[in-house]
Amino acid sequence: MDLNADLGEEITDDAALLGVVTSANVACGYHAGSAAIMRAVCEQAVAAGVAVGAQVSYDDRARFGRVALDVEPDVLREQVADQVGLLAGIARAAGTWVTYVKPHGALYHRTLDDAAQAAAVLAGSVTDDGALPVLGMPGVLLDLARDGGRRTVLEGFPDRGYTPAGRLVPRSEPGAVLDDDALVAARAVTLATRGSGALVAGGERDGEHGNGQDATGRGGDGRGGDARSGVAPGRPVERAVESVCVHGDHPGAVARARRVRAALEAAGLDLRPFAPPSAVDGRTGRTG
Repeated sequence: MDLNADLGEEITDDAALLGVVTSANVACGYHAGSAAIMRAVCEQAVAAGVAVGAQVSYDDRARFGRVALDVEPDVLREQVADQVGLLAGIARAAGTWVTYVKPHGALYHRTLDDAAQAAAVLAGSVTDDGALPVLGMPGVLLDLARDGGRRTVLEGFPDRGYTPAGRLVPRSEPGAVLDDDALVAARAVTLATRGSGALVAGGERDGEHGNGQDATGRGGDGRGGDARSGVAPGRPVERAVESVCVHGDHPGAVARARRVRAALEAAGLDLRPFAPPSAVDGRTGRTG
């Protein structure tokens, strides 16, 4: 089981979270971060044995990448390639590799349903070193990645409410963000062992992540998944996730992440990166 968090966004305690998580979704400068911050996160990730992933975004620092943009696919592809390439170079200099890609914020949610933008993200994250595995929730992006022979990794969000349709509850609605650390930790175990369908069956409204934003930047839209993802339209995920995402952009984030990790380990789950640097060919960087 993997435990991931968004890092390098200038609002998180990166050093402390790297002592808890197994994979770091590193901001690549388009919504937050800088080359210096990326370098620091990568160096600390090497020391902590944490995998590095490219957290790619719309080019929109002013709004933190939380508003959907109608970017031409060719432009978006180049923007994604620019972000992945920059982080890859920094990671290699630090002694590690970029081993996966995950969209950020509004782009994350837009690519659940927008095939053109999803295809652009995938095309931009294919380098001379190979096609990066994709971390996300059920939707068009993972379907296209899988159809193209790429590895896909399903994640879940224990601190966010899910709708019966399998998307995140919009932040403007009650139950969107959960503040009870014990509840969040328990939900992490449920996601890791049974999937979000068990949360809905337990009487909660339930969905899945990014930064808790949908394509408009307000939160999940409540639309269902895709049958090709193994999720019937309008239904939550009925299988265990491979990675649990903890948010680091709130007070007490590090303590909550530690509690989530402790709960997963107490449940007998072995925490490790789903795409460790050791799985990358050291001569080419190609993922195996």
